[in-house]
Amino acid sequence: MHLKNALCAGTALALVSATAAYAENLVIATVNNGDMIRMQGYTDDFTAKTGHTVEWVTLEENVLRQRVTTDITTKGGAFDIMTIGMYETPIWGANGWLVPLDDLSAEYDVDDILPAMRSGLSHDGTLYAAPFYGESSMVMYRTDLMEAAGLEMPDAPTWQFIREAAAAMDDPANDINGICLRGKAGWGEGGAFITVTANSFGARWFDEDWNAQFDQPEWKEALEFYVSLMNDYGPEGYATNGFNENLSLFQQGKCGMWIDATVAASFVTNPNDSTVADSVGFALAPNAEGVDKRSNWLWAWALAVPAGTQKADAAKEFIEWATSKEYIELVAENEGWANVPPGARTSLYETPEYQEVAFAQKTLDSINAANPQDPTVKPVPYVGIQFVAIPEFAGIATEVSQEFSAVYAGQQSIDEALEKAQAITNDAMEAAGYR
Repeated sequence: MHLKNALCAGTALALVSATAAYAENLVIATVNNGDMIRMQGYTDDFTAKTGHTVEWVTLEENVLRQRVTTDITTKGGAFDIMTIGMYETPIWGANGWLVPLDDLSAEYDVDDILPAMRSGLSHDGTLYAAPFYGESSMVMYRTDLMEAAGLEMPDAPTWQFIREAAAAMDDPANDINGICLRGKAGWGEGGAFITVTANSFGARWFDEDWNAQFDQPEWKEALEFYVSLMNDYGPEGYATNGFNENLSLFQQGKCGMWIDATVAASFVTNPNDSTVADSVGFALAPNAEGVDKRSNWLWAWALAVPAGTQKADAAKEFIEWATSKEYIELVAENEGWANVPPGARTSLYETPEYQEVAFAQKTLDSINAANPQDPTVKPVPYVGIQFVAIPEFAGIATEVSQEFSAVYAGQQSIDEALEKAQAITNDAMEAAGYR
């Protein structure tokens, strides 16, 4: 062998050996939503590029929240990457529980992340999680049923119109519910939905002195409207339905309307999964008549590195891969632009092919309409739309959502649930020193 060839071969072997020695097995906790499951199918691309392998722990949303919260607060070290959101990220970043993402590569182009997503996943200007996808909420509806009912969905409907449309489209004989909405207990499940609904009726969680507001008429009005709507035109057992349950119902053609995360749009319009894919329309989330707040939220499912991992560098490599422009292009090439993770990058909405996707602009409009700094009609001391950005909120709101779900299940009255919610919240806030 010539010396030059020998040197080249030796260098190549050294590089392979170095890569093999560096290769890590990353354990990732994630939610069982469609885009995250889709990502798992492309993991081989990441492994081929980096040598790192991936072990997935895929959990239902409420379980995921519990597992990652327990792990990070106890320094359990079970995960190298966690799927978390806009509620946890700033709080955990401030506590030093997450590795800062302040050294991502220039090619990654962190400035391309939508401003709303960057802001919500940062603390003191430092990014602590990168958005895999971003979302707000909006109305998804059956255009065929709406037309048959002789109605036309406004771009920005009121709750009163939504009720009228639900009544017109409700068809029990053909197993079609006028509307499907979340009722499942959990602060990020049914709790999130009833909070934004209450916002749109003029309610708020706290006044400016951190006093709970469940004894105020706006909360009662919101709950009475929601319960009446769902009891009259919703599916049986809606008290246990969350995002995935309602997605399945809508895809099966069993819902005239569904108000939920904008990210669902690609799944209800995908003919491989949805029986109604060719007859779905979109509108902004509704508001109550005369109330200048819509029932839309702001959220990102994002990837973060817990401070306790010994594999932070490899974990950051995965995050760069999974939340990059290149990953979006990989999905688009294989599954079409309608199926890429939405709501995270500005460049996506500047892509001509994506601009042709039916729900793209309505998703962006919904995200832009959500303002966590100004979430309610009356002034509040907190940031957050479907959540209150304080550490105590997750525990409080989980309990409160359980009381509301008991109402939906017919186990107690609205007045009883609101009285309990008021006591639960005020007691917790007093114990935490807010009052």
